Amino acid sequence: MQRGLIVCLVFTILIVLAFMISVNTGPIRLTPEELIRTLFGKGTAKQELILFDFRLPRIVISMLIGAGLAVSGCVMQSISRNALADPGILGINAGAGLMVMLFVSFYPNMATAPIMALPLLALLGAGLTAALIYILAYKQNEGLSPTRLLLTGIAVAAGISAAMIVLTLRLSPEKYQFVASWLAGSIWGSNWKFVLALLPWIVVLLPLVFYKARVLNVMNLGDQIATGLGASVERERLVLIACSVALAGACVAVSGGIGFVGLIGPHLARRLVGPKHELLLPTTALAGTLLVLTADTLGRWILQPSEIPTGVVVAVIGAPYFLYLLAKTKA
Repeated sequence: MQRGLIVCLVFTILIVLAFMISVNTGPIRLTPEELIRTLFGKGTAKQELILFDFRLPRIVISMLIGAGLAVSGCVMQSISRNALADPGILGINAGAGLMVMLFVSFYPNMATAPIMALPLLALLGAGLTAALIYILAYKQNEGLSPTRLLLTGIAVAAGISAAMIVLTLRLSPEKYQFVASWLAGSIWGSNWKFVLALLPWIVVLLPLVFYKARVLNVMNLGDQIATGLGASVERERLVLIACSVALAGACVAVSGGIGFVGLIGPHLARRLVGPKHELLLPTTALAGTLLVLTADTLGRWILQPSEIPTGVVVAVIGAPYFLYLLAKTKA
């Protein structure tokens, strides 16, 4: 327990440092004195515009997305007992993205689009995709095989990606540019409206998942043992899958196709604090927050004044790590 609290404290300190660096990353720099003065409402109009209208919303969204996607991946790995499970790899993110793309394709003007509806649409797409993967991967008397679940998810994600490419053929140049940026994992919803659209999902679902930590501990022992200990396995599994899918869908609606966060965050946390979910879930949320915030900051800093999409930076880190885990995992 003490080790876990120390790890969480270290992650929190690193997040605060990354936050301070991220706030001051951009073509126009603010000195620490100007930053503090602006935070307390004593900056110039230009400084307040830069900080409160451009940088802070994006930073807050990055942190929410990191926590949401990482916890979603942790739940997926625990339920399926598959170390490679992740909303992006299993196709959940692709399903949410397809629904968002359909909305973009048929809505006349994105500037007047109902922002609050995007997480709901993404949730619908993610939920339908999760149901399809579950049905295809589940076998009577065998349950969910980790390998079959992974391969089914990859196949479904490939099919959805193909459908998304076909949809791009009917887009106008303006919408195509938006979709291309979204598919690369750009945090496109960088204003307070998107923060308000995403925040309720994170505030409600993360505490619910944390509350289910003991249930996840029991389910890790296997369905038969969990049933013997009095857990309602199927009901709890459906609740936790719904929470995981909802977290992934809501985050994807705002962030685009950012993958590997749900893979790296839980693995890093598990190595540091162990498998008990009472500590694993909060540590995973902090690890995911730090990962996405750092990736977004690097993406804005490396090629200033141009930007590298956050999803590309995360993929540079995540793809080699995924191959490493795949090589270590026994079929």
